[in-house]
This record gives sequence, C-alpha cells and structure tokens, in this order.
Amino acid sequence: MSADSNQIASVSKTSGSRRESLTAILFLAPFLMVYLVFLVYPFFKGVWISLHDWNLLKVAFNPEAKEFVGLGNYLHLFWGTHMEWSAMNAIWLQSGAICLVVLSMLAARKGLLGKRGLVLALVTFLTLYFAGGWAPGEDGRWFDRRFWPIVGNTLMFVFITAPAVTLISLVLAAALNRESRAMGVFRTLFFLSQVLSVTVVTLIWQIMFSPRQGMIASITEMLGGTPVAWLAEPGFSMAAIVIATVWWSVGIAMVLFLAGLQEISSEIYEAAKLDNAGPIATFWHITVPNMTRTITLVVVLQIILHFQVFGQAHLMTSGGPNDGTQTLVRYIYQTAFRDSDLGLASAMAVFLFLIMALFSAVQFLIRKEEV
Repeated sequence: MSADSNQIASVSKTSGSRRESLTAILFLAPFLMVYLVFLVYPFFKGVWISLHDWNLLKVAFNPEAKEFVGLGNYLHLFWGTHMEWSAMNAIWLQSGAICLVVLSMLAARKGLLGKRGLVLALVTFLTLYFAGGWAPGEDGRWFDRRFWPIVGNTLMFVFITAPAVTLISLVLAAALNRESRAMGVFRTLFFLSQVLSVTVVTLIWQIMFSPRQGMIASITEMLGGTPVAWLAEPGFSMAAIVIATVWWSVGIAMVLFLAGLQEISSEIYEAAKLDNAGPIATFWHITVPNMTRTITLVVVLQIILHFQVFGQAHLMTSGGPNDGTQTLVRYIYQTAFRDSDLGLASAMAVFLFLIMALFSAVQFLIRKEEV
C-alpha cells in the first residue's frame, strides 16, 4: 500500500511539474516570438545581406539583382592598398588606448578590476592601439576613406561622453541622496531631461548655441567676448554635441546611482563622521568603493548607448563641418538609404554590433568575478 502511494505521489508530482513547465512556456511564447521575429531574425538577415553586393533600389524591383561577394564588403571597409603600420599614426587614438591600459592596470592594482576584467581590458585597448597604427603608405589609400575617420569620431564621442555622464551623475546622486522634500524636487528636475525626445533636446541646444540669440552667446558678449558659432566651427561642433548629450543622459544614470547608494549602510557614514572624515574623503573612500558594481554597469550602459548616437549629430550639425561630427550610425543610415548600398551598410552595422558585444562581455566578466 505504501509503495502504491509513493508511486501515485511521484506520478502526480511529475504531472504537476509538466503542467508548470507548459504554463511557463505559454507565458514566454509571446515574448519569444516577438524577440525572434524582430531581433534574432533581422540580425542574421543583416549578416547575410552584408555578404552581398545589395543595391536597395535594384533588389526592391528585382530580388535576383543581389550578388554574393563573401567578405568583400568587410575588406572594403577595413583595408586598403599599400598599408603600413606606425606607432604614431593615429596619435589621439593610440595615446588614448595606452592611457586606458595604464588606468586599467592601476584599477587592478587597487582591487577595482579583477584578473579577467584586466586581461579583457588590456586585450581591448591594445587591439585599439595596434589597429589604429595601420594607414596607407606612399601611393596607398583606404578602400573607404571616410570609414576610419568616422569610427574615430564615434570613439572620441563615446570616450568623452560616457566618463562625463558617469562622473557628473555620481556626484549628483551623492549630493541628492538625502530624504527631504527639496532633494526630491531637485531629483525630479535633474531627471526631467531624460523624458524629452532627441528632437526636443537638439532644438533646445540649437537655440542655446545660436551665435545670435543663444544664451551662451549672450553671456559671452556680456563678458566682452565674441560669440562663437558652435555648430559650424570645427573645434566646437563635437563639443556642442557632447554637452547636449551629457545634459540629456545624466538623469537615468543618476537614478541608477541613487538606487546603488540606498544599499550602502548609513552606519558606515556615521562611523566616518565620528572619525572626522570630510565629505571628499567620505565620497572617495566609502561611496566609490561601495559603488563599484553600479559604476561598472553605468559605464558599460553609457558606452553601448553612445556608440549608437545618431539624432544629435543628424539634427544639430548634419554630420558637419567636413564630417567632423559624422558618427557611425549616421554613416550607416546614409550608406543604406541615400547611397542604396545595403550590403556595405550591413557590414558596418555588424562591426558596430561586435564593438557593443565586446563591452557587454567586459561587464559580464567583471560582474561574474565580483559575485
């Protein structure tokens, strides 16, 4: 009798687990369908298109007009004729990569970066250093002479904007991490920019940077200076886009940091006050070490987000002057829909995906080490 009871219980348990699994699959099915149809399938379709000479207009009228070229589009992007390597070819990119290598080693020495994260960071930045050293030699040329300068613009934008957003939002979050009505109002004010669309943000900053009626021009004239056409000057146009993007992006990063600050015990700060620690020492020795995981998350999210910058450059400067603010996503858009070269545009999109996947892997490995 006991054996029969155990067998019945086992059968009912098995049927119950199957029922739960079926229920879970039914709940997940709509999301999985949407994910496969709108994300997974387009990704692999894009990879397939990147292996073809695919003119958008010709294929629209004749699906057989495409031609398989293998890695021809990638060769067109990444290489050229009579290529030579130099340690000082792309001085800003290569110098920046070396600085990041040094910073990674210092972070690892202080325990802010684990062994896996250090190895991955070193591989990434040294790859940037050696890749940046290639350039056409005498009588040589890039196959796509605009591609690498535009990649350089995008990298410069990301490596300025992401640290600036992270630092400003962390300082704001630390300053506003108090329970009072005034702090709640300030949090709302700083977050408001996040809910605006890119069109509204760029319109606001186009007015701000206007050399005739902008607030910055008015302040410059009051101080006795000459207003600058920020959006038309080669030395100022990228800075204008960075400023507008930082103002727009601070809100969500600040909220993430505020959430992280809530997890730090108030007893630690009380102990710091008893030891007569000042606000700067408290911030550097208590807040920053306890926020390492959140800082890593915010930095990686900002890097991935800003590699996809499009609207600011498109609406504020149209990529000018002289391609000075042209970004990779805008170049992909122009190549696909203006030049109708969908195969080459897809190859650039795959390249952009690999860059963002690399930084996602960095975050995953660093967080895995900390756990």
